[in-house]
Amino acid sequence: MSDALVEFLRRRGGAVHTRAVRAAGFTPHTMVSAVREGRIERIRRSWLIHVECTPHRRAAAARGGRLTCVSAAAERGLWVPAPADPHIWVPSTASRLDATDVRLHRAVGPVPLARIEPDEHIVNVLYHVASCLPPADALAVWESALRQRLVDGEVLRRVIWRSPRAAEMARVAGALSDSGLESHFRALLSAAGISMRQQVRIDGHHVDGLIGERLVVQLDGFAFHSAPADRRRDLEQDARLVLRGYTVLRFDYAQVMLEPATVVDRVRTAMAQGLHLGPSPR
Repeated sequence: MSDALVEFLRRRGGAVHTRAVRAAGFTPHTMVSAVREGRIERIRRSWLIHVECTPHRRAAAARGGRLTCVSAAAERGLWVPAPADPHIWVPSTASRLDATDVRLHRAVGPVPLARIEPDEHIVNVLYHVASCLPPADALAVWESALRQRLVDGEVLRRVIWRSPRAAEMARVAGALSDSGLESHFRALLSAAGISMRQQVRIDGHHVDGLIGERLVVQLDGFAFHSAPADRRRDLEQDARLVLRGYTVLRFDYAQVMLEPATVVDRVRTAMAQGLHLGPSPR
């Protein structure tokens, strides 16, 4: 049975509470034998650790919690800011925990989980991200989850978040795809009295928007983790347009959604300089 227990821990991420192990049918004798054989490790009396358990998961188990926020997001392959100390959810009643080199979260996410559950639900991950990170970075993580189809936008909008920041993220990120971002941007300009044509073909390529005759708008649906090749392609297209006499304004997802007044002001300023007008007749 030791082999089966070791494999069970490995499949569950490397850190499992003994209650969950017993519920899976393993006896206390099997646990003790595997520990004595050095095949698994016991920490905090009630957590069993596989030899391949990651340091972050080990840190969570050592505090009787589970990875959450950016640490859980990174485990799922989502975009996250620069690597940092592990973010660990612990019960609100937990005390005398070592907070050295870790970030402890005590708020309870919308999805109810047993305190011994080793894996955070993706909705709870996003809940903690919304409260923990600056808005632009939080939006990047949420957008990454949507792009990888780990969560559905309509589901996010229906969640009872109990957090104004998470509710706003659900409204913003859950409502838009890339094409939706263009529609939102056009509505933003329309409310400001600015007309824009969408998906205009120039120099053999489509641009996201054209204001007047010469003011091009390009929208980056998710600029936080674009590949270098994508970035070079965008710069090359912008250069071709400039050489043909166009002015290019490029806005990313976070700017449009979180700084709409600034975006509109930049467009208006460009128009005040006549950058949307065609060449003067000779």
